[in-house]
Amino acid sequence: MRTLRRPAQELRTAIDCLPERTRIAMLEGIDEECRIIVGAYTAPGGGVCPMLAAHRRGGRTSFALFAKAWDRYTRSGYGLIRPASDRELRTLRAMLVASLAEYPGGDSSLGDEVVQVQALRRAQAEREARETAQSVSRWPISLRRARHRRERTEPLARSSS
Repeated sequence: MRTLRRPAQELRTAIDCLPERTRIAMLEGIDEECRIIVGAYTAPGGGVCPMLAAHRRGGRTSFALFAKAWDRYTRSGYGLIRPASDRELRTLRAMLVASLAEYPGGDSSLGDEVVQVQALRRAQAEREARETAQSVSRWPISLRRARHRRERTEPLARSSS
């Protein structure tokens, strides 16, 4: 079941998931763009969303979660395009600055994280296998032989039933 979050929490989580270079570019974008909007990528009369502002400054990230969180936070209705309020821009800026301060250099991709977790799990499994093998080798020879006989005969007993 999906838990409901406050829109501000969703926006902060989406910001934290952005690569560092995109967060920096977005911060520059909201400072330099004359009109930041909500509800669309661009506006017919001019203006861009924060993600496009970041994209134009080198933060080339496609991240729909941010766009949805931004629109939810700003309560942008379907098809309603409007300029972002000063309060919304101040909040976005504060969240970007806080995220950069809290997670500096967090520019690793999800793929890198997956590879790292897989390597850690593989190393742990190998360590556990070595420990199990060492503990079995410490058993008296009679117990090891009994265990070996039991393992050899169990499949035969199962297949005959």
